[in-house]
Amino acid sequence: MAPRPPHGPLMRSMPSPSTHSRTPLTENAFASQPLSPDLLSTLEDLKYHSMTKIQAMSLPDILAGHDLIGQAKTGSGKTAAFGLGILNRLDVKKFRVQTLVLCPTRELADQVANEIRTLGRKIHNIKVLTLCGGVPFGPQKGSLEHGAHIVVGTPGRIEDHLRKQNLILDNVTSFVLDEADRMLDMGFQDVIDKISSYLPEQRQTLLFSATFPSNIKQLASQLMKNPTHVRDESGHDTKSLRQILCTIQEKSDRTKALLWLLEKHQPESALVFCNTRQITEEVADALKQRGHSALPIHGELEQRDRDQRLIRFSNRSLSVLIATDVAARGLDIDELDLVVNYHLSPDPEIHIHRIGRTGRAGHSGVACSIAHTSEAHKIEMIEAEPGQTFERTNLGETRKDYRPEPPRMVTLQIDGGKRQKLRPGDVLGALTGKDGFAGNLVGKINIANSWAFVAVDRTVWKQALALINNGKVKGKTFRARKL
Repeated sequence: MAPRPPHGPLMRSMPSPSTHSRTPLTENAFASQPLSPDLLSTLEDLKYHSMTKIQAMSLPDILAGHDLIGQAKTGSGKTAAFGLGILNRLDVKKFRVQTLVLCPTRELADQVANEIRTLGRKIHNIKVLTLCGGVPFGPQKGSLEHGAHIVVGTPGRIEDHLRKQNLILDNVTSFVLDEADRMLDMGFQDVIDKISSYLPEQRQTLLFSATFPSNIKQLASQLMKNPTHVRDESGHDTKSLRQILCTIQEKSDRTKALLWLLEKHQPESALVFCNTRQITEEVADALKQRGHSALPIHGELEQRDRDQRLIRFSNRSLSVLIATDVAARGLDIDELDLVVNYHLSPDPEIHIHRIGRTGRAGHSGVACSIAHTSEAHKIEMIEAEPGQTFERTNLGETRKDYRPEPPRMVTLQIDGGKRQKLRPGDVLGALTGKDGFAGNLVGKINIANSWAFVAVDRTVWKQALALINNGKVKGKTFRARKL
């Protein structure tokens, strides 16, 4: 194994990545791939029979040990693609860190780690550890002292542990960069360079990105050896979307246009993109003043607040989430009714990625963009991309008597979680048992380490709160509150 260099990124000479798109296998069954019996059994249990397009494109190269660049958006199945690859080559008897996965945000890191744990649940004694900022450093150091097979984390916290020699990467055989474009947008280029200097030269590197700008090409040239480049074109298909362009004459009319669009479409869930943290706060305040259930999400929030807002939005107990591009990463909503670009992105690929969050899996969707007359050049750049066409509309008037409907769900937080051995079935049983209500009034249940979150229909939330606070869950007493 090559010695670890003392500093500086691993610079390798490499040909340009091959630009072919591998034709998906005729037989898309996971069983057609050389996966271990444990993994195939788990996939069968999970009812994962056929591969998604990005999985069929990428798994053969991943399982063969090749470096790979995969272009696909959130929700395409890319996590399972690289998760199966790294689990298949894992030597569980070797209790050393063998895989490092970098993610731009804690939310995405948690999702990735949980999916890897789920896929690897039949692999005996496997340990997957998350290392992210926003949580105490000491317990993470203690967990590292006990060892791990797979580490998933954010670049800043990973680099901290490497610098303090808590994390040793000498045995890494797989290095994964997930949502690489967002990590570079967040300014992590130098940190990724430092992390790469601790990695063995002989390894597999997998890079997944929704977009492929020049800085991603440069990163690939630094870290990868002759990678295959596959792209899930269907993941960026916007044919099922209505794209509406609302033109404003005065820049001060943006918020007025947003209110008009929300009134016109009346979405149950809407994601609004702004360019800066400050504007997300201002827009959220303006919407709340008009009766909308709306909150901002950005990088300067406390991690607890970010987690709770994402959970509420996912649970449909928050109608409008106003986000920066970075903060919206890791947000995976299957049926998002409306996306609004409060500001147009100057990059057409980012625009396509934003609007691709609605109209998924055959569902219809609407994406609205607000543009001042001075932004004609941005519109031209977007419409120059294949399949990108706007319906034009001018700003209309909002009704003074209009009041939006409140969210149909309410999220309750319970002061117990995995550490208290709480499971989703326990929460469901407490709400639907004696003196409870019908199960179809219970929505998503999320179990964290110390907390549980359950969405219930607005008509029964007070009853649900009483059932938990005055009764027992799994034979134990817990406290709950409405978020």
